[in-house]
Amino acid sequence: MSTELSGPELIKLKNSVVRDFDESNWKELGALTNMLDEVENHDRLLRSLSWQDPDYDGHALTFLRKMIGPDNANLQLVRDYIAKHCSEAGEDISSSNSLGRKIIFSPNIFSIPNESIDTNLVSVMMPFQSKLQGVYKTISEASNEAGYSCIRVDDIWESSTVIQDVFSLIFRSFIVVCDFTDKNPNVFYEAGIAHTLGKHVIPITQSDNDVPFDLKHHRYAKYLNNSEGLEKLKEELISRFNTLSGQRNQSWF
Repeated sequence: MSTELSGPELIKLKNSVVRDFDESNWKELGALTNMLDEVENHDRLLRSLSWQDPDYDGHALTFLRKMIGPDNANLQLVRDYIAKHCSEAGEDISSSNSLGRKIIFSPNIFSIPNESIDTNLVSVMMPFQSKLQGVYKTISEASNEAGYSCIRVDDIWESSTVIQDVFSLIFRSFIVVCDFTDKNPNVFYEAGIAHTLGKHVIPITQSDNDVPFDLKHHRYAKYLNNSEGLEKLKEELISRFNTLSGQRNQSWF
């Protein structure tokens, strides 16, 4: 997880605090960051909170920056505390449904990435098997020809845990290609994450029998793992990628 703190992130953290913190939250975070005495003895912070004075916003920003520390030593601690205690500290993770409703959540298994959604990014979820290397190459070529970049989780190493890298990659992606070949349980799990995050999921498979019942109502591309089959898959993917390109400029997150 990044230890860099950008101005926009600091403002976002401050807004969450202003919206949801009570006196107890300030004291708890103060205790965690060795600033409890400063919180309790400050002549304005808690009073401004109690009376909702106009200067509370500024005091909250100042205190939050002090708690994070000059070298961002407490940044992850502050992020985690705010994510846990602020009702909307998580990201808006779904596009509107037909009723205009959205879901907002704060995951406690994954850390929310600092990076924004990359509308040029296609990520690939598939088994790491040598027999599928040609499939990944085909997906990557299709992505590039349609104007996208393509990444698989083994192309990156940003976290000490693989699943955090998987979540971060899916979170940042505009399109997620999931290969259900051989019924790999990891790919099913990753497809579930992608659907929950409101991504454009493109399922592919070598066999109809590898697509689970709960996902059979989604359109998927069936392919043969040979030169002719991969060329056909490439054409199908390029067509789908080009169709989705028209949605790149829509508001995301």
